[in-house]
Order: sequence, then structure tokens, then C-alpha cells
Amino acid sequence: MKLSTLHRLAFTASIVFASFMPARAAESGKLADGDYVAIVGDSITEQKQYSAFIEAYLVACQPVKGITATQFGWSGETSWGFLGRMDNDFVPFGVKVATTCYGMNDGGYSPMDDAKAKRYRDAQTAIVKKMKAAGVRFIVVGSPGGVDTDTFRRDAKNPTQAAEASAMYNKTLGGLRDIAKEVASAEGVAFADVLSPMLDVMAKGKAKYGPAYHVGGGDGVHPDANGHLVMAYAFLKGLGADGNVGSVIVDMTNNAAVASDGHKVVSAASGAFEVESTRYPFCFTGDDLKSTSSTRGVIEFLPFNQDLNRFTLVVKGLKKDRARVTWGSKTKEFAAGDLAKGINLAAEFLDNPFSEPFKAVHEAVKKKQNFETPLIKTMLHGLPDYERFLPDEKETFAKLRSAMLAKYKPMPAAVTASVKPVKHTIKIEE
Repeated sequence: MKLSTLHRLAFTASIVFASFMPARAAESGKLADGDYVAIVGDSITEQKQYSAFIEAYLVACQPVKGITATQFGWSGETSWGFLGRMDNDFVPFGVKVATTCYGMNDGGYSPMDDAKAKRYRDAQTAIVKKMKAAGVRFIVVGSPGGVDTDTFRRDAKNPTQAAEASAMYNKTLGGLRDIAKEVASAEGVAFADVLSPMLDVMAKGKAKYGPAYHVGGGDGVHPDANGHLVMAYAFLKGLGADGNVGSVIVDMTNNAAVASDGHKVVSAASGAFEVESTRYPFCFTGDDLKSTSSTRGVIEFLPFNQDLNRFTLVVKGLKKDRARVTWGSKTKEFAAGDLAKGINLAAEFLDNPFSEPFKAVHEAVKKKQNFETPLIKTMLHGLPDYERFLPDEKETFAKLRSAMLAKYKPMPAAVTASVKPVKHTIKIEE
């Protein structure tokens, strides 16, 4: 019995798309539908950049549904500082998944010693245990990032100071990274190595753009967008993101196409295939590639698209050796053999039909996260002090707490609602 083109494509897709269907069960080391994610750390987290990249990705780019997130960044904080405020500032939120990023301040900006190592290990272990006791199912212990080799403790009067100081402190941060990994292993939770990719990208970026291309930030500690994308990459890998945004398989012989979960072929006519997508590729910003505020520039040195952002177009049945692909306002030419194997639209077309919709999601995330900092640091954190000074007003403070959380409650839903279906056309011409 002969199969129709669509049936043949559907059969092929059932095999190809199997890898796009992750388990939804609430396993201890996987994201599950409806998970609430905490992104915890110091002032680097409070910058609300890598945390916003993570949240936007979790909401828009991967298949697990109903993910919400809150960032718990606190400037100047150490692991033991967070441990001391967990009962009031963290546990009541009832999160199910958490990432932590401590070490930058824990190291004291000085060489490693035994006392420092022990305090960090003890605090990291206690944090994980307290999270488990609070019902957090999936924990990713992150290492600290790195300090910049050209801007950390830079001194115009002493040209070698930045190199010497950064070498010293990155060694300390490497020791803390190893401890964080050991704690994660001992406690049976996941680990994210933030330091190694940051130092790798830093070396590659400076080799191309020079010492002014800082990845650890202008002050050597707080990254710009380029460094934060590296951090987001490390944590998304730690969270188990497999990078399969979706796939569209086209058969030019019969002008037919099928798409994976999260995408639907709406129409096909004369090599133009209209697709409606509810899952987005991650989109990058910044046309000046050597700018540290550009996320486009840093992806040359980071396998973000390869590992986390694959929106694959497969084209079969081409008659010529090459074909033009138009997606949105951009057109590129590809070899027929490459199209038959599959190209990554997200990597090949940085300007694409999702650029503006993804920007809207990212803006919604930033608006929410900008409220989270004063909510946690100023409002909720200070209530116990007021209650101690005014014990007769506990009912009043309880109402205040409820009112604050009630104001926050609809904000995650607004982020989810910002992910709207996107209709886009992929046109193929020989």
C-alpha cells in the first residue's frame, strides 16, 4: 500500500520528533509541568539579567508547560547570609525547583584558606538540606562565575595588577566551584559549572575583540549581558534543557510539511509554508557584536544555539544543488545537502519573526523581576523586625504580608500570557 506524502512525512516525523517529547513526571532531577522555580544568588543575580534570560527561556522556549519563576538576588550576599534568611524570605514561597549561585562574596576577594572553604561547604550543604526539607524537588547548585582578567582591580598606575589579582581570585573561585560540585554530589542534586564557561568565553572573546571586551563586567565582578548569557547557559544546562525548540520537515516534491509539538503547519503553497508556533526560539540582541551589552556577539564563543536553541528546518525533495530560504524579512542560500540534514533557523536567522515577540516576553519577565527585589528585600524581609517591635500588631502585619503577595500573585501569569502564538512563513525557492 502506498502512503501519501503527508503520511510519509508524518511517519518520518514520528521518529524524528520523539526526541522532542521529554517526560512530564515530577522527577527529582527534571522540570515538570507547573513547576515554580527560584533563582537564588547575590548581587549578580540581583542584576536581573541571567535570571531574566533563564525565566524567558523556561516560559517560551522549552516544552514543559506552566513554568513560573522568582529571582531572590540580594546584593553583597554570601551562602551563609542566604541560609540565615531562608525561613522568612524563601521557604514561604513554596518553590519546587531552585538554582543557587554563591561564591563571589564568599571568597572574600582573597586567596583560599581552610576556614573559608569549610564555611562555604557547611553553608552550601545546609542550604540544600533546608531546601529539601521545604519541599524543593529539583535543586541545581551553581558555582560562582569568574572575575574579569582585565577589569578586576584594574589600576592605571599598575598595568599588571588586574592580571595578578584576577589570577589569584579566579583560583579561589575555582576552589569554591569544586566545593559546590562536591556538595551537589554528596547531596544527590544537580550542579552547574558557571566558572569554566565564563573563563573560556572570556579568553576567546578577548582574543578576538581585545582586553576591552570584558565578560566579568566593567568592575570585574558584575557582568554585562554577554557574561549573563554565559551564566544562563550554564544554569539551563544544569536544569536539563535539551535545546530542542522544534522542527519543521518539508517535502518539496509534493509541497507538504509537518511540524513538531509546539508548532503547527497552517498552509502550504508554492514553496511557502505558514507555521503557527507557541514555542519560541531564544532571540538575541545587539548589532554591535563587540559590545559587552550584546548577546549576539558572545554566541560566537558559546554553544548556546547548538546546545539550547535548535529550531530545525529539514527540506527534502530539492531538484537543484542549492536553495534560498526566506524566513521573515531575511533570505539566505543553503546547499541542498545541508537542508536535507537540517539547518538551525535560530542560528542562521538572528533577525527573525520571533525577535519582537520574544522581546515582549523578556520585557514582561523584567517588569515582574523588578518588583521581586523590593518585595523580598524591603517588604517581606523587614516584617519580622516590625513584629518584634510591635507585637500587638501581628494581625496588621499579617494583612500587609497577604496584600503584598496578592499584588505579586498575578505577575507570573502576566509573563505566561505574554507568550502568544506567532504565525510565520518559511519560503523555499530553487
